[in-house]
Amino acid sequence: MSARDPNCPLCQEDGGALLWRGPHLRIVEVDDPDYPGFTRVIWNGHLAEMTSLSTHGRDLLMRAVYVVEETQQSVLSPDKINLASLGNMVPHLHWHVIPRWRGDRHFPDPIWAPARVAAGAESPQWKTRQAATRALLPRYRDRLVEAMNALLWH
Repeated sequence: MSARDPNCPLCQEDGGALLWRGPHLRIVEVDDPDYPGFTRVIWNGHLAEMTSLSTHGRDLLMRAVYVVEETQQSVLSPDKINLASLGNMVPHLHWHVIPRWRGDRHFPDPIWAPARVAAGAESPQWKTRQAATRALLPRYRDRLVEAMNALLWH
C-alpha cells in the first residue's frame, strides 16, 4: 500500500459517508442535496494516477466503479450515469459515479458547470422524482454492499 499524505483530505478522512471498505479501496456516498446516490470509489493508498496502479489494481478499481454504476442503474434508474476521475483539486486516485436525470439542475452539463436551474426553482416533477430517488437510497446502499462483498469472491 502506498504511504498516506498528511496534506491529503482523502488520506485523512473517508471522503464521504462510508458504505464499504476493503483492503485496497473504499466506497463512500457524497452528501450532495442535488444528486442523491452520488458515490465515490476511492483508492486507499495515496496515488494520483491510474497508471500508478498495477494491472491487478486497475482492474480491481474499475470493477468496483462498474459495480457502483450497475447498482445505480438497477436501483435508482437514472437517465444517465456520469463517471469522472479528475483529481485536479485532490490528487488522490478516486472516481465519481454520479446518477443523472433529465431535469436535474445541471443537465446535460457536468455537475461542476454552472447550474441551468437555480436552487429552489426546480419543477414540481423534479422535486417528486428526487424524493422518490431519496426513498430508494437505503435499498441502493444495501445492494451496493452485497455486490461489493460478492465481488471479493470472484
